[in-house]
Amino acid sequence: MKSNALDRTRAASDASSAPAKVLVKSYGCQMNVYDATRMADLLGKEGYAETANEEDADLVILNTCHIREKAAEKIYSELGKLAILKRARAAKGRDTRIVVAGCVAQAEGELVLRRQPAVDLVVGPQSYHRLPAMLERAKSGARLADTDFAVDDKFGSLPAPSRAKIAARGVSAFVTVQEGCDKFCSFCVVPYTRGAEVSRKVAEIEGETRRLLDAGVREITLIGQNVNAYRGEDDSGNSWSLERLLERLAGFEGLERLRYTTSHPIDMTQGLIDAHRAIEKLMPYLHLPVQAGSDRVLKAMNRRHTAADYLDIAARLRKARPDAALSSDFIVGFPGETDADFDDTLRLVREVGFASSFSFKYSPRPGTPGAERDDQIDDEIKRERLAALQALLEEQRQAFNAATVGREIDVLFEKDGRHEGQIAGKSPYMQAVHVMGAREKIGAVARVAIVAAGANSLAGRLVERGEERTG
Repeated sequence: MKSNALDRTRAASDASSAPAKVLVKSYGCQMNVYDATRMADLLGKEGYAETANEEDADLVILNTCHIREKAAEKIYSELGKLAILKRARAAKGRDTRIVVAGCVAQAEGELVLRRQPAVDLVVGPQSYHRLPAMLERAKSGARLADTDFAVDDKFGSLPAPSRAKIAARGVSAFVTVQEGCDKFCSFCVVPYTRGAEVSRKVAEIEGETRRLLDAGVREITLIGQNVNAYRGEDDSGNSWSLERLLERLAGFEGLERLRYTTSHPIDMTQGLIDAHRAIEKLMPYLHLPVQAGSDRVLKAMNRRHTAADYLDIAARLRKARPDAALSSDFIVGFPGETDADFDDTLRLVREVGFASSFSFKYSPRPGTPGAERDDQIDDEIKRERLAALQALLEEQRQAFNAATVGREIDVLFEKDGRHEGQIAGKSPYMQAVHVMGAREKIGAVARVAIVAAGANSLAGRLVERGEERTG
């Protein structure tokens, strides 16, 4: 017994002399990925070192997603495992704080605290800038929840990451320009977990972008729940559209590529479509969720556009940029969806032709209008429809990839490949590409001749200068 007590004392002493470590695990959308990096930056200023090992972490943050039921339940399963780890570390004299952040925290904060006693704090997506103060208060044993929608305060309070941190994260980066949603689709919890649409000021975005580029980032993706609803103000109080912001950022030295996601069809203006023709650095790949191909279902979803509207956008985009490709999101089995409605979705998919897509069974989310409907679809029907849709989407994805074989495309190289002497990067269409090449090309765009298309990546060879041609 004396030996065990002595071991715990020594462990506690060793732990107190080492810097505290934080693990941030992120689930869900690109916004959560961005938020996770900003939380790590914030806590780095408080003396926390990042770790990828749960057993080493003095602070574990689960940055959660609430968009589907399985995503939320996965968090509670993860919390159960962390509770066991917390007890094991406590037996060794090592404290562990557990924080639930993100959209589950926003929607179910009090429930999380009741359901899992091991959780110390819950903090919503617009409140995580207050984490240091919350952690300080938690030292007294308080269990706290903060789910305020203070977006402007958040961005003004977050510290800028160091050049070394930015460089370590790679040559591609996200920049949040807009948060929240005013659309209130009847299947979606985002307006309740992220709040109303708010756009960041132009100067803030410019400053963050310049810092990223100065540290070696070469590709910027502007992100938001409805990014093409961006209406940020400049220093004179003038409102900027997304296309104007893209045009400004495209002029920044060091930037090779621009992207934006996720867009809503009703905010897809002709000006933004024209930007795909006018701005060379804006990639010809647009993620534009349609959700369904049936006008009846779209109306029930409160999408405020028709299938014909979506087809018109696709046509205008391809007229402005003939090499443009689309990806999308689909929900099958929305309440009341008939076989005929689902056939309309398949018809739209065939007519548009997608380079890549995400598709899911409808998942009722508490508090949304869709969850309250009494014409829910049987799960077996949803499974069958999802399988049929995914087979078609996968066929289109593979056809799109196969069509690149024999072409030359520009690739932004991001990292070492899986094999010695190999480097890997992304095509303009977000396809993974690997070639044999020198590491010095990482961070640069190079011309690549595509020689093969695999299940999930393209193989190519670098095109030597003097050999280049238009693909």
